[in-house]
Amino acid sequence: MSDLICVTNRKLCKGDFLERIEKIAGHHPKGILLREKDLSPLAYAQLAEKVLAICRKHHTLCILHNFIEIAQQERAEAIHLPLPVLRNMTKRQKQSFTIIGASCHSLTEAKEAELLGCTYITAGHIFETGCKQGLPGRGLSFLSEICSRSSIPVYAIGGIHKENIAAIRSAGAKGACVMSGIMECQDISAYLKNFEKNGEKNEI
Repeated sequence: MSDLICVTNRKLCKGDFLERIEKIAGHHPKGILLREKDLSPLAYAQLAEKVLAICRKHHTLCILHNFIEIAQQERAEAIHLPLPVLRNMTKRQKQSFTIIGASCHSLTEAKEAELLGCTYITAGHIFETGCKQGLPGRGLSFLSEICSRSSIPVYAIGGIHKENIAAIRSAGAKGACVMSGIMECQDISAYLKNFEKNGEKNEI
């Protein structure tokens, strides 16, 4: 089973966005995180409905981002939130989801996210990446510390590719998030196979 969460960015997408989502979902990654930060709530809701339908058809987890009420309306099982949004999430809202993730950039944030009820977190950015130009990655020691002190799964994000995924796993991460690679690659199947892992399945 894949340990990759595929993060979307339709601005980087080569070709039709929904067609790419269909192909990704058909290869059953750990999940598809529909991020699309620039969209209005209405536009996001319209896109989420389509992406959820594709993911459900392929029995692939779709993780919605930021908009709690939209995720509830769409009966999504998973949501990923910035920490400030997670802090304001009500107990009743949390009960709507079986999977809740948050983006963390320090050990303090990771522990807070866990206490607030997250079932997994992303930690980053680990390596230098074009998405964070000019900012050095926090590195493997940062990732290892968070993984060793978290009781929930940690997924690394930032500059992850086939050459460093083994180091990510060795640091204790349950998996990794990929964005630009999965949005831009010509051959989705070949791209994902480069990350294949032997051993036990990791559950979010």
